Amino acid sequence: MHYEAIVVGLGAMGSASAAELARRGVRVLGIEAFGRAHDLGSSGGLSRIIRLAYFEHPSYVPLLRDAWQGWRSLEQETGRQLLLQTGGLYAGRRGSAVLEGALRSAIEHDIGHRLLEADQAAADFPALRLETDMVVLHEHMAGLLYPERCIETHLAVAAANGAELHFGERVLSWGGADVLELRTDAGSYTCDRLVIAAGAWLPRLAPELELPLVIERNVLFWFDPVEPTVLQPERLPVYIIELDEDHAFYGFPLLPDQGAKVARHHGGRPTDPDTIERAVSPEDERPVRAFTERFIPAAAGRLLDAKVCMYTNTPDFDFIIDTHPADERVVIASPCSGHGFKFSNVMGRIAADLALHGGTAYDIRFLAVDRFARV
Repeated sequence: MHYEAIVVGLGAMGSASAAELARRGVRVLGIEAFGRAHDLGSSGGLSRIIRLAYFEHPSYVPLLRDAWQGWRSLEQETGRQLLLQTGGLYAGRRGSAVLEGALRSAIEHDIGHRLLEADQAAADFPALRLETDMVVLHEHMAGLLYPERCIETHLAVAAANGAELHFGERVLSWGGADVLELRTDAGSYTCDRLVIAAGAWLPRLAPELELPLVIERNVLFWFDPVEPTVLQPERLPVYIIELDEDHAFYGFPLLPDQGAKVARHHGGRPTDPDTIERAVSPEDERPVRAFTERFIPAAAGRLLDAKVCMYTNTPDFDFIIDTHPADERVVIASPCSGHGFKFSNVMGRIAADLALHGGTAYDIRFLAVDRFARV
């Protein structure tokens, strides 16, 4: 039961890592504690935003450009639609993190965009009802990904290239000198290289790193639209609206059989991935409904559905992808602080680079594990 590489966790990052390693001819085992493309972690929710004018940090933009092309290439390879281009709207007041950060990335990386005052934004995108002192950055190179479909596609690519995939199997421990040994609740395996892409469960699998991670409970909502015509993808791009430094919300155009999806970006309470409260309460819905009624009233109909997901946050909200400080055979490929799904295909390539070569051509110095790890 020896493999050249084992990937632990087959969500967004893990499925992409397994696919990339298998494509390169590596004998791969992927192990997932839950089911295929499950919704118990951070990768579900039917839609995820992809955008280039990235307010979090301009250093992400080169990764994003490769990610965008990677999704398009995967579509051509498999014949599956994974990305819907809608454009993107990022709104806030002058000085706000969302608006100014998006503008900085757009300028530094020559991303096509335009700035709109609130009245012009309302004229161009009639679903929006912004406050008069808000400004919007609009870019065309943005849209949404279908996350469950993306993960399933990566899993299919991995399997088609010879990867062995196990589901419903939990890793209990790993370690070793000459070879790495993993013990699970179903057996034991050895490998030359290990990729840990366990998201919110990373602290369980690498406690020696003592990473200062915070697991945050967040809730996604789908509303029955009041005025569906103005919510169509050709009339409403994906959007992020910052009200103040503690309150930002995001949403999507109306998609077939989904309703209008709206959620709060951060602001959820700390939790544990194994004991997280999965039931959604009226208190969860209240701030999201209030935002929707005020700023996207065309979407503010009855509640259709709600799902709980998790952000696994670093102190600086940037990712971790690096080799283990005490063992370069081990790659840490999570967490992603609530904004990582769109990067998963390129993160899979980086994880494969690190596992096979100990380095990568991508500039990931700002994502190094040793900025937090205490090993």
